[in-house]
Amino acid sequence: MELFLEVLEESLIDTAKMLPFLFFAYLFIEYVERRHGERIETLLARGGRWGAVPGALLGCVPQCGFSAVASNFYSARVITLGTLVAVYLATSDEAIPLLISMPAYWDKLAVLLVIKVIYAVAAGFVLDFVLRPLLPVSLRGGYTGHADEVDCHETHGEEGHVHPLWKAALRHTVEIFIFIFLFSLVFGLVVESVGADVISDALGRMGFFQPAFAALVGLIPNCAASVLLTQMYLEGALRFSSLVAGLCTGAGVGLAVLWRANPSWKQNLFITGLTWAAGAALGIGMQIVIALLV
Repeated sequence: MELFLEVLEESLIDTAKMLPFLFFAYLFIEYVERRHGERIETLLARGGRWGAVPGALLGCVPQCGFSAVASNFYSARVITLGTLVAVYLATSDEAIPLLISMPAYWDKLAVLLVIKVIYAVAAGFVLDFVLRPLLPVSLRGGYTGHADEVDCHETHGEEGHVHPLWKAALRHTVEIFIFIFLFSLVFGLVVESVGADVISDALGRMGFFQPAFAALVGLIPNCAASVLLTQMYLEGALRFSSLVAGLCTGAGVGLAVLWRANPSWKQNLFITGLTWAAGAALGIGMQIVIALLV
């Protein structure tokens, strides 16, 4: 009981420090989504074969709704495959507010965003220009659909427009606060019971496969996956390269929307596997480069 109370107190204090940063981050996110959401969707839809650029930049906005928009657009063939994958790879949803809430990690956040944007654009261009002739016509996308025929708000909801701005931001803050607190409490109890060395050794034994594992976790179609990966990184359980890999595949609800909206399960399976492979390859590549430099 004494151990539990000690870990409980530490988890509560550590998590409470994030609250002001989390609230203002979500306040800004809500403002952007409400005031500029339609413009952002129009920009994404009109990108054409160069859509990987706006797709990667918009994907960085920490809101998993844009990945759902991209999935709907691709299912209606409004955007290309490269644009869709660029949005997926750039999406980090809840990870960004979480890192913003910890000033000591702002430099890592900047590096993370730069890497993800550059990689997302590069992957999109490879798919839409280099590999396009090799892809089936039905998979390429971006040639028959019209944005005004797609209901992009079906999946990420209208309820955010009902509540005042501050109340919607507060709701997101409380939800993430509870998740972070529970994770910190459980992780702290596991560390105290099992030992930090045991956990570090288990993940360390994965070696170059750790990013592949993190990329697999990122595929979970829920914003909580990015929070889980970020918390594991902050606790020292994951390397930065593994965090990048996991957040590249962490497209929030985007993949779930794709599987529901796009009728071809073969295409959906290919895109899911492609997203995982791209994230894992980046993480493993980063590990190799770091190992060579060190």
